[in-house]
Amino acid sequence: MKLGLNLLNYGPDTTPEVLLGWARFAEQSGFAIAMISDHVAVTPEVQALYPVPFYDVFTTIAWLAAHTDRLELGSSVAVLPYRHPLQTARITANLDRFSSGRFVLGVGSGWSEQEYAALGVPFERRGAITDEYLAAIMQLWTSDVASADGHFAPYRGIHTGPRPVRRPHPPVWVGGASRAAIRRLLRYGDAWHPINPHPSWLQDKGMPALRAAAADAGVPVPPLCPRIRANPTDTRLDDDARVLGEGTLDQIRADLDGLAELGAEYVILDTYISPDVRRTVEDDWRILETVAATRR
Repeated sequence: MKLGLNLLNYGPDTTPEVLLGWARFAEQSGFAIAMISDHVAVTPEVQALYPVPFYDVFTTIAWLAAHTDRLELGSSVAVLPYRHPLQTARITANLDRFSSGRFVLGVGSGWSEQEYAALGVPFERRGAITDEYLAAIMQLWTSDVASADGHFAPYRGIHTGPRPVRRPHPPVWVGGASRAAIRRLLRYGDAWHPINPHPSWLQDKGMPALRAAAADAGVPVPPLCPRIRANPTDTRLDDDARVLGEGTLDQIRADLDGLAELGAEYVILDTYISPDVRRTVEDDWRILETVAATRR
């Protein structure tokens, strides 16, 4: 099981130099991957949780790819309806090229109704748009010329090069836990990327539901690649009141061991709690090193 981190690309202290510091810390400390958040329109409800400046996920990955050698870089998660699939497919294929095959596309349908309104995209159709756009991206990644007759983004005879480096395409991690998200995962995804699951839910409900859906669809169970908190506490927390990665180091160690037993391929550690609990980057890095040491 590989450990990664959630690289914080937002907040008042964030600069290009800080972002580069995060990536260099991740690579030098032995983390396998750095995942980066996505918002396009920082509306009041987005700003309340993820304050500006907010650096664009794909531009940030391009910047960091040029300054790293081993670290994988991905989106957690790119909200597919925010961008035309022709644009997303080209950007991400370029990123996979620029990073020599180190790009991972984490995808989701988003949560901010205000952001959808600002971008002129129908919030109530976000699931259908996500499915159509993801199918289009997969075709655009793997075809020299592509056409689509979709409801939201039809196009004909689009030349697609350059292709991504990875074959058949960069890994796609699908976020979300709804039935629609699981169907999307089984149809298009390479791994399941739930975010901040509760300990008992993932083991007792989430994974059994995924296994059952995979059996019904006649496909293998995709690997688990969750994003969890990295929030050690001095006192033990009740399992019913915490998410994975919160609590004493013994609790966090048990969480990571449990994820390994569930077959997790990657676990992304996230130090961000809320705008009211923002630490220095050095404190975040110390926490990440301490949590990662529980697996060594």
